[in-house]
Amino acid sequence: MKRTFDVTGMTCAACSARVEKATAGVAGVESVAVNLLKNSMEVDFDGADSTLDAISAAVEKAGYGAYPRPESGSTAGSVQQPARPVNDSAAEAKRVRMRLIVSFCFTIPLFYLSMGHMFGWPLPGVFLGHENMLTFAFTQLLLLLPVIFVNFKFFRVGFKTLAHGAPNMDSLIALGSAASTIYGIAAIYRIGWGMGHGDIDFAHAAAMDLYFESAAMILTLITLGKYFEARAKGKTTDAITKLMDLTPKEATRRESDGSERRVPVEQVRVGDMLVVKAGEGVPVDGIVLEGDGVVDQSVITGESVPVSKHAGDAVTGATVNKSGWFVMRADRVGADTTLAGIIRLVDEATSTKAPIEKIADKIAGVFVPAVIAIALAAFVVWMFVSGSVSTALTHAISVLVISCPCALGLATPTAIMVGTGRGATSGILVKSAEALEVAHDVKTVVFDKTGTITTGKPIVTDVMRASGIDEMGFASLALSVEQRSEHPLAQAVVEWAEAAGAQPQSVEAFEQVAGGGVRAEVDGVAAYAGNRKLMQQANVDVSAFESRAQQLADQGKTPLFFACGSKACGLIAVADTVKPSSAAAIAELRAMGIRTVMLTGDNERTALAIQRQVGADEVIADVMPEGKERQIRLLSEQGRVAMVGDGINDAPALARADVGIAIGAGTDIAIDSADVVLMRSDVLDVPAAIQLSRSTLRNIKQNLFWALIYNAICIPVAAGVFSFAGFTLNPMIAAAAMSCSSVCVVSNALRLRSWKPRFSSAAAQRLAAKQGGPNEETADASASEQDIQAIDAGAPAEQ
Repeated sequence: MKRTFDVTGMTCAACSARVEKATAGVAGVESVAVNLLKNSMEVDFDGADSTLDAISAAVEKAGYGAYPRPESGSTAGSVQQPARPVNDSAAEAKRVRMRLIVSFCFTIPLFYLSMGHMFGWPLPGVFLGHENMLTFAFTQLLLLLPVIFVNFKFFRVGFKTLAHGAPNMDSLIALGSAASTIYGIAAIYRIGWGMGHGDIDFAHAAAMDLYFESAAMILTLITLGKYFEARAKGKTTDAITKLMDLTPKEATRRESDGSERRVPVEQVRVGDMLVVKAGEGVPVDGIVLEGDGVVDQSVITGESVPVSKHAGDAVTGATVNKSGWFVMRADRVGADTTLAGIIRLVDEATSTKAPIEKIADKIAGVFVPAVIAIALAAFVVWMFVSGSVSTALTHAISVLVISCPCALGLATPTAIMVGTGRGATSGILVKSAEALEVAHDVKTVVFDKTGTITTGKPIVTDVMRASGIDEMGFASLALSVEQRSEHPLAQAVVEWAEAAGAQPQSVEAFEQVAGGGVRAEVDGVAAYAGNRKLMQQANVDVSAFESRAQQLADQGKTPLFFACGSKACGLIAVADTVKPSSAAAIAELRAMGIRTVMLTGDNERTALAIQRQVGADEVIADVMPEGKERQIRLLSEQGRVAMVGDGINDAPALARADVGIAIGAGTDIAIDSADVVLMRSDVLDVPAAIQLSRSTLRNIKQNLFWALIYNAICIPVAAGVFSFAGFTLNPMIAAAAMSCSSVCVVSNALRLRSWKPRFSSAAAQRLAAKQGGPNEETADASASEQDIQAIDAGAPAEQ
């Protein structure tokens, strides 16, 4: 059982590592993933209430807080709305802003007072002269106290985690600023001792060595960095926020007496009758009962052209009725709506960890203790070398405050958050951070044919009857045997027969033959419809149709044989048209250095005809449904494989592939089995998804490099290793550098917000321009509202 916890008190990667270690040690916990950016963690455990309590207790013992979120989900009649992802960045930024204002109000005069003499700035007479040295020192202490007070969180959390044996970034800040403050207070006593004993030079030296301004500047500059970081973090979740703002806040409900009343969307229940007028948003998912409308579904399907809706059609919440009027029945409300599912998937994806993040986790686990050890070593060494407490303390404090585990902890989750959010707004829904990382290294993309490369909406193109079989009788036979099948090819035959005016006959013992077709008893006589294999199994001679069937297959059409008893009655050819973007998508993948394979249950002639149209590198034909997974496993031996499919029989292959990519208009089972869902059902989004993965991983590597190289360079400099060459840092500069490092990492991740797929082929560019590209205002973030049931029956072709 999985459960999400809100975690409080985390400030850096060392915190998240400590929380993860504490939770993983609880009996009954199978796995845990802590997200520093969202202050949450996903725990997979045995479901026992006692384990839930033990997790909270373990995290609290580690010095943090863990609070399980209410379980999501809704039942019929529920009014529950989708849970808003944890994102307190805006509120945090507001709180930090107030702390920052107070800090600056006292730090600026403190800095002026303590450092003004170095720049020739005038000071009030009350602070001048030997007799006013204590006034000079105490005033600085009084100016420091409010800064410590408003930023006391650093001390409270830092020393608490230090006491628990798990120091974090706050511990480093607390130690550095506390050491400066204590040293300054000791200097005040030295001033008093010097003045009391008439040693004015001793007192003056102590007055010039107070360190109060260092303590204040450390706290203020760190708070400034936290403020910029909180603001930047808020922008990383813009995509989810936009998604959540799409749902209308109110709905017009038709009451039992026929009156209409505006109610909050939270009060809408399953079965309610809702009125949607022109210009209004559809409040929840449901079915149109009366009236007509033209609905803009771009926020869900990515289709820019509005779709006409009539009685019996499904409508999706958050879409907009551009014109017309209709009454709908609410079928899915609250957390059950399509939009709520999208938000949940995006939120879950950003809560998972990419494999590359394990590097940062390992470093973070030992980082802070190592920094404290380096600071102590620097103090001891400089005491020995210089004999000056001031010099040794300067280097030790600089080491403490310049170290930045926070940047290390933010490097991966910020990029994942922005990348998945940007993917959602571009019609690419990534379900996990691992999928986003793995996709960058895909060597082969395997495409299912029907419904993926082709439209999945075939039509009858050719009909051939045996001698003695009349047209209406043949159409009636075809209608009778195929009408119970849900296969797209079977539906095409049914539509043709019904258009011809045929009437169905009595059907019994209907049976689907996987990868072959269907058989049934029509008016008490055995009837068959399907491919050559099925006819061979039924001992039906189709030699009279063989030549014509091969010609049709060469043209990319699928020949279906029909037999009654042991006699072949005729042949119907069905053609599935290739999607306009299929050839461009495959050409784009080839330009990216990725091999393309088309996997199909069709015969080889039909498959080769489609290959000639789209330009796939390889075709694997005549694959039975259960053979798809085996083919993916074999291809995986040559490198990472992505599988693109839409049908139920694609689910095992999607699950077996390194990255499973489902077409948004596919079945729920395929979508559930996939790692990535293409909401626009456009295969041109396959190369776009891989480009997004490559851009995100490149961004993560940049972030990790910056975080690691920053610490690798700055810590030795702060420790005074390069002082012989004149490179030294005082604590104030160190604090500023530390603040900048976190802001730089988050800002670099935010560059992904401007990501757009870049296609090299002219055909792909034209198609992308025609589609209008990603919707910048709203998020194209779901599978289409009507899932096509794809069942292996009625024809040789898979879906």
